Amino acid sequence: EAGRKCRRNPKTLAGRRGGGACTHLWSRCCHREQMAGLTGLQQMQLLLDGKAPAPPISETLDFALIEVAHGRAIFQGKPSPRLLNPMGTVHGGWYATLLDSAVGCAVHTIMPVGRATRARTQAQHRQGHLARRCRWCRAEATPCMGRQTATAEGRLYGATTAPYAHASTTCLVFEMPTEKT
Repeated sequence: EAGRKCRRNPKTLAGRRGGGACTHLWSRCCHREQMAGLTGLQQMQLLLDGKAPAPPISETLDFALIEVAHGRAIFQGKPSPRLLNPMGTVHGGWYATLLDSAVGCAVHTIMPVGRATRARTQAQHRQGHLARRCRWCRAEATPCMGRQTATAEGRLYGATTAPYAHASTTCLVFEMPTEKT
């Protein structure tokens, strides 16, 4: 069961609950095996195409990767009443997770084979409150890479072109450890 793939349509959030959708066990071991020898963009494309399992956090917080390209990642999420804070607006942790996914995956799309990243710092700023009537939100990010670090900036949009929040991250770039035989 550890290698079972998510059968949902990766371009929508439909099919998330019920009918066995996304009930796989997400295994780092199987995931790492499947991703070995691929660039970061190729790995992200497998996730987008549903050929690799989506991380469980995307089901928990109801968001999905909807577009990837070299140097670009876009996630879309659906704020719902279960994500509201005591003031009745969408919890800042949801904003943060959507933006974190976008900036981290944007950096990952520029990684060559055998290289990976870990976030070192991240800053997020909200510019407005996301009303619960907002049907969809999307987080877009673009990166810049050096030899040992990479940075990315992302923005969270609702129905308008004005951003609700923005984030930046700095990631350490490193060689992936090879399997010892």
